[in-house]
Amino acid sequence: QVRLVESGGGSVQAGGSLRLSCAVSGLAFSLYNMGWFRQAPGKEQEFVASIIRSGTTTYDADSVKGRFTISRDSNKNTVYLQMNSLAPEDTAVYYCAATLGAVRTQTIDYWGQGTQVTVSS
Repeated sequence: QVRLVESGGGSVQAGGSLRLSCAVSGLAFSLYNMGWFRQAPGKEQEFVASIIRSGTTTYDADSVKGRFTISRDSNKNTVYLQMNSLAPEDTAVYYCAATLGAVRTQTIDYWGQGTQVTVSS
C-alpha cells in the first residue's frame, strides 16, 4: 500500500519558517518525481515546488521562489519543503505528490492527505 504522510505544518507568524516533511512508503521512491502543491480556502490547488527523481533539479513556483526549498533524502524516502519568510498568503493546506511523470503538469500518481499551514500577520 502506497502512503505519503505529511508532517510539519502548523501556525506561525509572518516572517517565520516551517519545514514540511513527506514520508513515502510502498513505492520505489528513487523512481518518482516528487512535489508539493497547496490549496487555500476558496482557491484552486496550485503547484508549489518539485524535485526530479535524481534530486539534481528542482522547480519552484514564482510565488515561492527564493523563499521555499524542496529537497529529498533517498535514504529516508522523504521529501522536504523548507519554507522561510512566510507570509499570510502562504496559508493553505499543503499536499505532497508523487509521479512517474511531470509534477508541474499535475499528472500525479499518488497524493498525501495534506497538512495545514497557517501564517498570521
